[in-house]
Amino acid sequence: MKTLLKQTVFLLPLLPLLAVSGFAQTTTLSVTIATEASMTVTTSTSTFTEAGGVNTFGNFTATTNFTYRMRTTKTGGTGKITVQITSDFPAGGPSVATPPTGDTITFTCTAATGTPCSTSNASTTTPGNVVTFGADGHSTQGASPDAGTVTWTIPNDPIYKTGSYTATATFTISST
Repeated sequence: MKTLLKQTVFLLPLLPLLAVSGFAQTTTLSVTIATEASMTVTTSTSTFTEAGGVNTFGNFTATTNFTYRMRTTKTGGTGKITVQITSDFPAGGPSVATPPTGDTITFTCTAATGTPCSTSNASTTTPGNVVTFGADGHSTQGASPDAGTVTWTIPNDPIYKTGSYTATATFTISST
């Protein structure tokens, strides 16, 4: 019985401390949402095919697919996706920098959000707009990024020499 009494006496002084130690505290949550942009070109090689089939001299077309996310500043913000030919086709075939007369390589665009380009000329010196965003521009809400395409057109000129030709198109995304 003596041992039981010692345990009871020992616990009684702690009971007031346990009741006081359960008080509530708060914290303020703070987040700063900045401009942001990301993009993935999902077509590693855009292969041109002849419209109308071989021996029709139809234009060559190819499509490049990409996904993106965008957020611009509420007031005065802008955003864009651009493309530039950073390595032109070799001599003998089509050319972006020095095309034969009337053989300008062009592209058109689609985009889930923003303003996609209409027909634009490909360039080795100046990036061409693919998609543009204004103030408070943003992608669609949700976990999946938005999607877009660039469809390229090369005139099929009989002057081109036979063979395979490649060029490199560099896409860039930015937001303010």
